[in-house]
Amino acid sequence: MGHRIGIDVGGTNTDAVILDEQLRVVASVKSPTTENTGDGVAAAIDAVIAASGVDVSTITHAMLGTTHCTNAIVERRGLGRVGVLRLGAPATTAVPPLEGWPSDLRAAIGEHAYLVAGGYEVDGRVLAPIDEHEIRTVCERMRGEVDAVAVVGVFSPIDERQEERVAELVADVLGVPVSRSARIGSLGLLERENATVLNAALMRTLRSMADGFVAALAARGIPAEPFFGQNDGTLMRLDYALEFPVLTIGCGPTNSIRGAAHLSGARDALVVDIGGTTTDIGVLVGGFPRQSAHAVDIGGIRTNFRMPDVLSVGLGGGTIVRADAAASVTGDDAPVVVLGPDSVGYRLPTEAIAFGGATLTATDVALAVGGARIEGVGAPSIDGRVGASAWQAMRELLEESIDRMKPSAAPVPVILVGGGSIIAPDELDGVGELIRPAHFGAANAVGAALGEIAGQVERVYRTDGDRSESVADAGREAADRARLAGADPDTIEIVAIEELPVSYIDGQAVLIRARAVGRLAA
Repeated sequence: MGHRIGIDVGGTNTDAVILDEQLRVVASVKSPTTENTGDGVAAAIDAVIAASGVDVSTITHAMLGTTHCTNAIVERRGLGRVGVLRLGAPATTAVPPLEGWPSDLRAAIGEHAYLVAGGYEVDGRVLAPIDEHEIRTVCERMRGEVDAVAVVGVFSPIDERQEERVAELVADVLGVPVSRSARIGSLGLLERENATVLNAALMRTLRSMADGFVAALAARGIPAEPFFGQNDGTLMRLDYALEFPVLTIGCGPTNSIRGAAHLSGARDALVVDIGGTTTDIGVLVGGFPRQSAHAVDIGGIRTNFRMPDVLSVGLGGGTIVRADAAASVTGDDAPVVVLGPDSVGYRLPTEAIAFGGATLTATDVALAVGGARIEGVGAPSIDGRVGASAWQAMRELLEESIDRMKPSAAPVPVILVGGGSIIAPDELDGVGELIRPAHFGAANAVGAALGEIAGQVERVYRTDGDRSESVADAGREAADRARLAGADPDTIEIVAIEELPVSYIDGQAVLIRARAVGRLAA
């Protein structure tokens, strides 16, 4: 396997790295993120190739971690029109599809939701059979009106057959991509439906990003296979990513966590990733990000697919610092300062006081008190009392946020990464060891390039007391999903099996979550 290029598109900067065959960093660069993200990606590719001096013909894999899909949902732009088929009549008519969605997001994807016959009971019995004539009739109504269709069945993770048949009918009548809920979310109907509709809405969005990425590689003569980062810190092949674009939404923080693990050699630690606008704190467990156990809200929509457990706080290198004169007291007492939550973001090099601007930022404070150094930039002249108060407030915010994510009260190792991490003090209460690895500013791009592939499955099985065959089946399905995402079959191993009893079912039923991880196929 030759060189690999890793790119991470953030809100402020696009980072790029090139790793050699031993996964050592050859070169890393930062390039401003552009309004058209594809232009920023192309510029970052050019810059990192120039910095590394490698022959582009030796680059065999290219990995992209992007906030493109997240931004499309949050900003309500660039989304595809979605037809929603819920297989749930007559049982679920009380709460129609898209209930509770913000009106602007409903308008962005179009009002094409249909409740049709179908679904299963929680024990796997048929709730209602599907009516193929009804499905075809509804599809004809949506002809020319939708770019993709979301198919959602009541308790379909227990039995996928109805969803599979409806997907075949939709493809036959409309010929558009189909997103099936049993392959995306877990049991809860509404959260799984929301995740599936978002996935369908993003299929066209990621396609445009992917086309630009592939074109940028081809134009530079880079013969690399493209991959996308996903929420659990692993990668997926381009075709797999285009089927499950919603799995790219949490890849920014997870890339940083994986990159921090690789650069530091740590396997269990907290990762504090400080960017231009926010600080993201994640938990590294066995070299991978800890996953959230809670439903996740994305752009006002409640979903239940796997996401990293990350705490975001409004502190970054560009965070605006204000001295609150009205709240300050006379005498020797320190002035009250307010940190953000707004940031100058990518305008830091022009607006911060240290760079000749007029806005006091967290970076100015760190430089002024001697907590940070930037080559060629002097310490700005700011009010000493304001600087001391702001530095103390920044420290306390970091310590409090770290405490919220610690697994116990004992001191933990903390890995500091991200371009804004120069604003962090060298010592923090409750932290056992503070690690700042080499290339810390590009940890997110390093994480994108590492190249392990995962597959995950979550399914309910009926058992007669012996769960071994059910566990084995879930493991096989997870391994197969890892292979489809691009893992070398010979390296795939089952890294986690979780068994949870299911309430309200006669007899014995168990929910099994299985996760398989393998190395990138050569």
